[in-house]
Amino acid sequence: MTKSSPELAVGLMQGKIDVALLRREAHTVGLAFKFLSKEPLIAILPARHRLARHRTVSPQDLARESFISTARVAPVLRTVIDDYAAKAGITLKQNYDAETLSGGMSLVASTGGFTLLPLYVRNALIPSVVARPLRGEVPTIGLMMGYNKSNTSPLLKRFLLRADELVNRVSQEEAYFRTLKRGDRKPSV
Repeated sequence: MTKSSPELAVGLMQGKIDVALLRREAHTVGLAFKFLSKEPLIAILPARHRLARHRTVSPQDLARESFISTARVAPVLRTVIDDYAAKAGITLKQNYDAETLSGGMSLVASTGGFTLLPLYVRNALIPSVVARPLRGEVPTIGLMMGYNKSNTSPLLKRFLLRADELVNRVSQEEAYFRTLKRGDRKPSV
């Protein structure tokens, strides 16, 4: 069963979960977060929507459409979306509130509206919806690894050490490829 980020945070605080991949939730007493990556948000639209024909979608185009929110189940995501709308100078017309990822996609398909979700959802799209990148300054949301600081499990400590090594290696590889992309002759690893 998939749990929302707030549910995972509660599970960590209660000691029911040792480690979780989640967003940095507010009011998470006793939890520690390790940054893993930032994901861009993408627009999820009905496959037959007029904006689905575009390669990218502008915030001004989205302001004219019906917005499906995830505020109750993903407050961190909603904050990122609200900040994005404010920076773009638009107001989103919220008409629906989705309780789950699949519920959000069903609402997109059935109502003709749109939602904004992290990039990873591309892998879970239903056939009646499409994902489109946002035009301009694209909002991002951080993915964290969270754990309870009072958890003294040796297995958790070893896992966290390995996770740090992996994150460092991925960061070095990303820096290397960014250097190559810029065309520098002597990339450093």
